[in-house]
Amino acid sequence: MAEVILKPGREKSLLRRHPWVFSGAVGEVRGRPGSGETVEVLSADGAWLARGAYSPRSQIRVRVWTFNPEESVGPAFFRSRLTSAVEVRALMKPGGDTDCQRLVNSESDGLPGLVVDRYAQFLVCQFLTAGAEFAKPLIVAELQKLVDCAGIYERSDVDVRAKEGLGRMSGTLFGSEPPEAVSVRENGCRFLVDVKRGHKTGFYLDQRDSRACLARYASGREVLNCFSYTGGFGVAALKGGAAGAVNVDSSRACLDLARKNFELNGFSAMQAKNVEADVFSLLRQYRDLGRLFDIVVLDPPRFVDSRSSLMRASRGYKDINLLAFKLIKPGGLLFTFSCSGLMEAGLFQKIVADAALDAGREARVVNRLGQASDHVISLNFPEAGYLKGLVCSVW
Repeated sequence: MAEVILKPGREKSLLRRHPWVFSGAVGEVRGRPGSGETVEVLSADGAWLARGAYSPRSQIRVRVWTFNPEESVGPAFFRSRLTSAVEVRALMKPGGDTDCQRLVNSESDGLPGLVVDRYAQFLVCQFLTAGAEFAKPLIVAELQKLVDCAGIYERSDVDVRAKEGLGRMSGTLFGSEPPEAVSVRENGCRFLVDVKRGHKTGFYLDQRDSRACLARYASGREVLNCFSYTGGFGVAALKGGAAGAVNVDSSRACLDLARKNFELNGFSAMQAKNVEADVFSLLRQYRDLGRLFDIVVLDPPRFVDSRSSLMRASRGYKDINLLAFKLIKPGGLLFTFSCSGLMEAGLFQKIVADAALDAGREARVVNRLGQASDHVISLNFPEAGYLKGLVCSVW
């Protein structure tokens, strides 16, 4: 097996069991490992540190499979890791009449680059790294044995794979091809999910707990749901007794599916209004018109792609939150989120605080939200905790 030798003093993160080896930490590569092949990682003085997947094109040169020198990487390894991940989710019991959840969350389940989500009888997978791609046949074979499902579908059609030297891929890996829309249940709500073309693997499963939180606050209130995608927060709000929900998204296709989701849950067009528009522009129009809401939900796409874009992204978060504060009735609520992993929680709160100050509003945090519990976070891999949410009472 090929060996990756670290530069002196660069083993500290691995000793803390962080699973990444950056290219700048590599002093020497002995052998000729191919993309995704397993390599041994050694310190500069020759001490064995880990065993991981080699990625010659990525800045993350090795992603660790195991820190146990006795553990080989093969069918038994993937069987064990996948079994552990699925068993943990069984203990979590998402409840609330729910049949969709994350089963494997990449590094935090000891399987770097692998995401597996369950939507009713279908599994949807993403193989995001060279190692996960190399191990795909083994992973799919073990998933078939472990999880009773009608089919396994791949959604590796994401830009991040280019950093690994991989192309975009999607299609059926096992069993039946999913229908155009898979019907799922979440906390008593019903949703149609486009697992073939929708965002991520089809639905924002990470916001399940946040949608349930909104439902608890929504009774009798008018809700503005921004960046609404297929209406998840809007459906949850109406299920919680909201007087009405306005859902705003720039995609007509997403809003068409949102309309079907509202109808599926028994809500009329009078209760759920869908607006195709740029959110920033529409919020400015509402501000100028003096339009007010009891609750505003801001769940924008990721604004931060790299550290170099953090300043620009911060301005975007500031602008959108400032506009939202101006549209909230006294005593109302702002649900605001950042799904950017590089946006630290403290900085995000500061940005929201500055937005409230500039809007001339007072606000207090009444709840902090994050990704649903099945999106587990390894203690040694804090980067997995990407989703940050604040519920702010505004007056």
